[in-house]
Amino acid sequence: MKIYTGRGDDGLTDLRNMERVSKSSARIEAYGSVDEVNALVGKVRPTGHDDVDEQLREIQNHLHIVQADFANPDPDEDDPQVRQRHVDAVEGMIDAYDDELDPLESFILPGGSDPGARLHHARAVCRRAERRAVTFASEESGVNGTGVVYLNRLSDTLFTLARVVNQREGVPEENPTY
Repeated sequence: MKIYTGRGDDGLTDLRNMERVSKSSARIEAYGSVDEVNALVGKVRPTGHDDVDEQLREIQNHLHIVQADFANPDPDEDDPQVRQRHVDAVEGMIDAYDDELDPLESFILPGGSDPGARLHHARAVCRRAERRAVTFASEESGVNGTGVVYLNRLSDTLFTLARVVNQREGVPEENPTY
């Protein structure tokens, strides 16, 4: 597979069905932002916590599915698509790790240990990806809404994982002052 083709030099790119679209389209913005989240999640690994690293690897695979789903305007049943089971998986992560944490009573400042801060960064970019996906879904018909739901839940998962890692690293949470 050749890395460069020159086909994108005119500001257009191919969708999965080989339709050419502008690189500035809402669809490309959506799955490009998901790609950025995936790269940030990859930058977090390894955290030094095997269980968290395993969950992050699963999340990275999910994010590839989100990208493939968003890049395909006419998916067949056997094409990669975000399903409820992906949402259920990240909800299960939240529930499992939430048992390890003190109840959240206030906003917290993003930061902490190196992996905790990187997880907070990934969470913030995931929120942006979600906003881009909402725009994409509002502008085009037939968008798999489960992908938007997944990104919403994933940002909560990344927040929870950041809290867990920071707690395990002995870094206290800081609350904003108003």
